[in-house]
Amino acid sequence: MKINQVISQMDLEEKIIKSKSGANPDSTGLTIQLTTDEDDHRPVYLSGNFNDWATQDRRFLLQKVEFGKYIFQFPQDFNYPDELAYKFTKGDWSEVEIDRYGNRTPNRHCQKKSGVQLEHVPRWRKNWLPYRPSQLPQVHLISEEFEIPQLNKKRKVWALLPHDYDTSTEHYPVLYLQDAQNLFNENAAFGNWQIDKKLAVMSDYGIGKIIIIAIEHADKERLIEYNVGKTLLGEGQGKQYIRFVTDTLKPFIDKNFRTKSDREHTGIGGSSMGGLVSIFSGLMYPEVYGKLMIFSPSLWVIPKIKLSFPHFYEPMDTKIYLYAGGDESETMIKHVKKFKKRLLKKENVRDKIQVNLSINHEGKHSETYWSDEFPKAIEWLFFSERKGSE
Repeated sequence: MKINQVISQMDLEEKIIKSKSGANPDSTGLTIQLTTDEDDHRPVYLSGNFNDWATQDRRFLLQKVEFGKYIFQFPQDFNYPDELAYKFTKGDWSEVEIDRYGNRTPNRHCQKKSGVQLEHVPRWRKNWLPYRPSQLPQVHLISEEFEIPQLNKKRKVWALLPHDYDTSTEHYPVLYLQDAQNLFNENAAFGNWQIDKKLAVMSDYGIGKIIIIAIEHADKERLIEYNVGKTLLGEGQGKQYIRFVTDTLKPFIDKNFRTKSDREHTGIGGSSMGGLVSIFSGLMYPEVYGKLMIFSPSLWVIPKIKLSFPHFYEPMDTKIYLYAGGDESETMIKHVKKFKKRLLKKENVRDKIQVNLSINHEGKHSETYWSDEFPKAIEWLFFSERKGSE
């Protein structure tokens, strides 16, 4: 195709978009026109150095003109940086643009402050996938039979290390997760969280450098082991289990791996009963765990959960990512909202504890939905101070 034909085609494209959107590319202010080969119902946002790389900023929502065609016009009074740096997302870094081979793309740049900037996106991530095999974390079996002296039991424990752990000298934050059988096992009966694949993609964006310690559950004794105190399920062994993770396993991990062992860089989490025992871990040992990842906690077993622990009189800075699905049970969302309200009831607690409550009204009680939430929780808990996308 000759150059003048290409220009004519671009002019035609602008006229089509202009007529269908009502936008005026010739007016003062920069107009971005986006085409994409892969389109769906998800909205498209601009994220860049002009809005602290926020991924769901409605001020920078593109208007859909037709399938595969979008437009955005900066306001006339917009305060442009010297150079715009940006990416297109479908509302989250897990839904960011990628190239046609599935690889991450560099930030886009533009020095214009008026006129038209034509852009094209071949593909989009969906739920952090696809991933690069070279970025997969190292899956290390710590022990087939790790001693749990508090319960006179043995348990299989895994470590997922950053892919370049062996060639690095870095120290890493640590997240202790329950129910290891369902975290990265492709043969898990109920599916798995795919945390290995999610961490592989996240590492490309600078938010996956973390050590995950995955503790297998006790099979038939899982409920009693994760049950703390006396609840609707009866007398549990949760306090002994929490002491194992805190007093036995954590010191071993800090001694044998390059960890950031302080509470600011130590988290614990899980789903369902694993979420419940993780809540109590944070309540009982706030000096150890500064971050809690709580998915669909089984709060129904202890509807009058006590929050009268001594540290609530002098609370410590803590971040809690709390997730619930609307299609899990009739009471799941009600329970988590009530828990958050009770947790933040005292003013001195509200000043110290941050709770990010994430609700998916279509979410079911399953690994699929916890998998979706995992990268978002990791980013908010451990990497939310990160600026930029490169």
